[in-house]
Amino acid sequence: MPRHIGLLVGSSFDLLDLSGPLETFFLANDVAPDSYRFTIMSQRGGLTQAASGLPIMTEPLASGGFDTLIVVGGRSTIDAPSVDDVRYIRSASGSSRRIASVCVGAFTLAATGLLDGRVATTHWGSAARLQTLYPKIRVDGDRIFTSDRGIWTSAGVTAGIDMSLAMIEDDLGREAARTIARLLVMYHRRGGGQLQYSSLLEHDADTDRIRRVLSYIREHLDSTLSVEVLARVANLSVRQFGRSFSAATGTTAARAVERIRVEAARLRVEDGRETLETIARSVGFLDAGRMRQSFIRASGETPQSVRRLARDKKNGARHSSDKGDDAGFVNNTPRRQ
Repeated sequence: MPRHIGLLVGSSFDLLDLSGPLETFFLANDVAPDSYRFTIMSQRGGLTQAASGLPIMTEPLASGGFDTLIVVGGRSTIDAPSVDDVRYIRSASGSSRRIASVCVGAFTLAATGLLDGRVATTHWGSAARLQTLYPKIRVDGDRIFTSDRGIWTSAGVTAGIDMSLAMIEDDLGREAARTIARLLVMYHRRGGGQLQYSSLLEHDADTDRIRRVLSYIREHLDSTLSVEVLARVANLSVRQFGRSFSAATGTTAARAVERIRVEAARLRVEDGRETLETIARSVGFLDAGRMRQSFIRASGETPQSVRRLARDKKNGARHSSDKGDDAGFVNNTPRRQ
């Protein structure tokens, strides 16, 4: 019997938060027929408009009994989650194997109390607010997705796809998830521990001072990057700089330096041509041991495991190429585009 996936949308939901997981689970039926069936729901049913203006046809709330209930994100839910949605999720959770949220759908899920005492994530830009509003949750704004005792949460937009692939891997196995990732033109899903890199590496800070500091960090990774040094770059006192940096980036300067160093190191660790000690010193860590500690704090992975996974992927890609990889194709014709 197909696993029943319920997707709950509210007013002005974000379209990709719905379509990303929906399409990922739908593609699973190409790989393993009749694995999943779907119900897109809203409070009243009928046409429900996404924040982009596109209307989506929905069903009235079902009585429950889902394998997986996914709460779709919408910016209007951050400060005012629907009381009716909260009540429904609480009721449906008792008869659902998994409960999940995409992006800021975590705020609605948090309002149910189901996340209390659990690790959760959301879009990096809203993580601090989620922690403030719901202090009983252990919010990790760096993670792409989390899974804690049957409750899943994901970061923004495309992270909902990564979370869905992880669920499918749990249900159908690793090879099924890999095949779906290829159909989605993704190499493979990102691990839940991977950083939401855009939070710093791609972040366009609100002030020229902080942009200048972020550029300085990236260009001087092997130098001393103390708060005092960065405050001088910003031409601010240490206290003023700390407040300004946190307001612009949502994190402390020390944590930002560590995360940027980890990401710079990660690319070279995956490349595999340098020793871990050489990489560590070149990006500003005292030694490979310190780099290992930072990797674990940032992503829950060690440099050794990152290198091993990258090597396995390269070997797998080479093996597939040698065989003529036609996963997801029938008679050399793509099953879906």
